[in-house]
Amino acid sequence: MAQPTIVILGAGYTGKVLYQHALAAGLSPLATSRNSLLHLTDLPPAHRLQVDLALPHTWETIPEADFLVWCVPANDPDSALAFANAVQGRIGRLLVLGSTSAYALNPSDTPAGGEDPWIDETWPLDFTNPRVQAEEQLRTEHRAIVFRVAGIYGPGRNPLNWIRDGRVRPSPRHVNLIHVEDLAALCLLAREQGIPGEAYNISDGTPRTWAAICQEAERRWKIAPSPLPPSTKAGKRLSIAKLQQAFHYQSRFPDFFEALSQINASYPQ
Repeated sequence: MAQPTIVILGAGYTGKVLYQHALAAGLSPLATSRNSLLHLTDLPPAHRLQVDLALPHTWETIPEADFLVWCVPANDPDSALAFANAVQGRIGRLLVLGSTSAYALNPSDTPAGGEDPWIDETWPLDFTNPRVQAEEQLRTEHRAIVFRVAGIYGPGRNPLNWIRDGRVRPSPRHVNLIHVEDLAALCLLAREQGIPGEAYNISDGTPRTWAAICQEAERRWKIAPSPLPPSTKAGKRLSIAKLQQAFHYQSRFPDFFEALSQINASYPQ
């Protein structure tokens, strides 16, 4: 019997980790890129596909597959739906990696001096965002599983560098994070345990404030945060109760600061 095939649509940072997880699980992964010769040189040629969502003639390279994981942002509702229609008869289960920015959130959702709200999958979505429109079309019309993914970190994507570079600053705003290895493992679980047409929040389940992260970064690694004022953007605390009930997944990186220690030791900059 042939190995199950997984197509990874847009094999960037997360997609390449997912590719390695699929190989380790005994599956047969295929990875796509708009320029596979340039961006997928570390993969065997037989495992590369050149697919561009803006070029319909490239969609024919998608073979029959058990599972397609949509890693590239689905920013154009029309092309996303057209692609899904074109490959509908060739793929089985569809997983779309979205973002927690899909939720409609205003500063007024956090009371003055209060905590950021807990957000579950029933929270209103921001339908002014084309990506949200596309993801919801795929979920409702193609029964896609949608992962609303928190901030992804891991080797080569070190949150300590975000502090060093001034991209984040001390703030009472909560942030939700997920290690890329945990995200890849959850993607494979969705192939068997995810319910088609459902959306799941994806994070490590422990919201933290940037103020607390910056404080610990300064204490442990002597990384001083930027003196500039923190962002006033609204924050949220992501609930993963639905994910836990459906997947029963045990995180490989439950301790965020221990994970940072490992990343910083191997990839300090």
